[in-house]
Amino acid sequence: MFRLFKHKIVIICGHFGTGKTNIAVNLAVSGAKAGYNMYIADFDIVNPYFRTADNAEYLRSLGVTALIPPYANTNVDIPSLPPALPMIFSDDNYAIADVGGNGEGAIILRVYKDDFINAGYDMYYVYNMFRPENIDGETSLASFKSIEASSGLKFRGIINNSNLGVETTKELVASSVKYAEEFASLAGVPVVMTSAFKKHAPVGAVVIEDITKKIF
Repeated sequence: MFRLFKHKIVIICGHFGTGKTNIAVNLAVSGAKAGYNMYIADFDIVNPYFRTADNAEYLRSLGVTALIPPYANTNVDIPSLPPALPMIFSDDNYAIADVGGNGEGAIILRVYKDDFINAGYDMYYVYNMFRPENIDGETSLASFKSIEASSGLKFRGIINNSNLGVETTKELVASSVKYAEEFASLAGVPVVMTSAFKKHAPVGAVVIEDITKKIF
């Protein structure tokens, strides 16, 4: 997965339910296991209850620095960001920004737009064809463009993480590839990978672990 890093920072975006946080955490783990100094920062101001904070202890055990908001995993529902967040721009590390929601969640990126540009970034859209925001190419494109417009940043590619939770099959993941490629053609960026758990991974897919907490 570490090949997704072309620059210092990877930004992972995608609507709730696409599996974006699991992608972000898997990416952090893959970098740490390869010996890189990894940071992961929780930029999710949309959903305070399902976020990188749920995996902070595990990540730290691998040497990943997890930057989480002060109110994560509490009963305080206030949008907030990690106080140490600027470290992803200044320290000698690779960093992942886990961003929640569509345009509404991505607007926080605009605050740090110049920092991302100066540090060097790659922003990826996590696509799950079974989510309402990805029900067809035009709807997916609207979501994609709303994130770019809100953030002021540009996507470098699409991660096809199409799944139906416990109902996912290898055949289902394989069938999603053509839809992801059609969406990518509309968006004008490549599909950089199709990801799936080992038992669901067709030939050519990147195997990821089921790391983030279960919500269903």
